[in-house]
Parts: sequence; C-alpha cells; structure tokens
Amino acid sequence: MILQFYKYHGAGNDFIIIDLYKQTIELSNDQVAFLCDRHFGIGADGLMLIKPHGEYDFEMVYYNSDGIPATMCGNGGRCISLFAFKMGYIQNETTFLASDGIHQAKIINEMLVKLKMQDVTQVQKLDDGIFMDTGSPHFVTYNYPLSNLNVNELGKKIRHEERFGMGGTNVNFCETISDYKLKIRTFERGVENETLACGTGSVASAIAYCLNKEDGTYQVELKALGGNLFVNLTKSGKTFTNIWLSGPATFVFEGTIKI
Repeated sequence: MILQFYKYHGAGNDFIIIDLYKQTIELSNDQVAFLCDRHFGIGADGLMLIKPHGEYDFEMVYYNSDGIPATMCGNGGRCISLFAFKMGYIQNETTFLASDGIHQAKIINEMLVKLKMQDVTQVQKLDDGIFMDTGSPHFVTYNYPLSNLNVNELGKKIRHEERFGMGGTNVNFCETISDYKLKIRTFERGVENETLACGTGSVASAIAYCLNKEDGTYQVELKALGGNLFVNLTKSGKTFTNIWLSGPATFVFEGTIKI
C-alpha cells in the first residue's frame, strides 16, 4: 500500500499526519511504529489521524512513536489544527474531538496557533515534585539544574516508578529563568526519549509554577529545546481553567511511503 502523509512540528515536537478525508485505511500498531522510526521510516514523535466527524469539525486520533494509541498531545493538537486550516477543512477557529474530549483552536498564523486545553482540578503535591493530568499524566520537578542533566537516564527511571501506576508518567524538568519564564526539558512516555518540546508537559509545568500564587490570570513562557511555548491560565484555588497553549506550528514536508 502506498500511503500519503504530511509532516509537521510544533517547536521541534514532530508528527506524521494521515488525512482520512482523502483515504480510508487502518494502520496496525507495528505500522505506526515503523512510520515513526527515525532510521527506517519517516521519523516522528507521534502520528495523528485526522478524520471527519458528524458533530465537530474533525476528530484527532493520536499514536505515540511506539505505535500505541495515546492520550492527548498539545503540540499535536496545534499542528493538526493548522493542517486542517491549510487543507480548507476549517476556518481559522475550530472545535474538534480528541482522546480527552473537546478542544478549541485558533490559527492566528504559522507562528501562533492556540489550543484550549481541558480544565485541571486535581494537582498532587509530592515530596520531590508535582503530579497532574493535563490530557496526559505529567510529573514536574524543579529539583535539578538543566544544563548538565541526563534527561533520558533520569526521566526513564522516574517514568516507570510504581507510584505513577501501570501507565507510568511523562517527566518534566524545569528551571526558573525569571518571573513567569521557565526552561523545560521533557522525557515522554511512548516516545521513551527526550523530546524537543511537549505541549501537555508545558501546561503541567506552568500549572506547577503557579500553584502557590494568588488566584488570578497568568501567562507563563516555557523555553524548550525546540522553541518557546506560552501557557495562559486562570487559577482559582487548586482549580485551573481557561488554559490555552500557544506557539508555532510548522509544515515540514509531504510525501508517500510504501507500507
């Protein structure tokens, strides 16, 4: 089978997009893993299917690079929204269905695509960090300087700890640069490696940063290895609402591959 694909990235967090408006296919987990393989396939942190939907503008189905269906991906949601806009499936504002529910997105331009995330109402303080679910589970710690940190080694260790259950967790290492500006490095489960950026991880890290602040509205800038992301949110006690993830989304190339 010859498969048409599109490649996008959000701050270096890269994705394969398969357009199911144009073709009807089913991919096995092994085929998804092959396509995401950086040596033998196209190469990506994840793969997304965009599907027509009766109630919403489209449906986003996300797989990690290990080929397993995954939870929400923030940068993926921003990239697939830009793709839908470029293909003429949506206008510059959209509502779509993802694994964790309904999302809104706004395409300002390729340098600014905004995605509304789900409210976060449960944030768990641990001795060594903060744990929450922002569409995907994330552990956030500020206990390590980032300059010489072996993110893969330490992230892999934390990711599988029993306290995070069978599915494990994504791991975010953060360092405060100045007020409301953080450096972030993320080890992503399913990729089983450090990624250049992580949208849901940036949201979790911004929430962790604002957790002890007064109620109000905040914007946090996160400097990842692949670029800068911004998180806007409203804090009311331990509840975080009106959460928007913003940043660049970039078309890389399109092509075909035999599978």
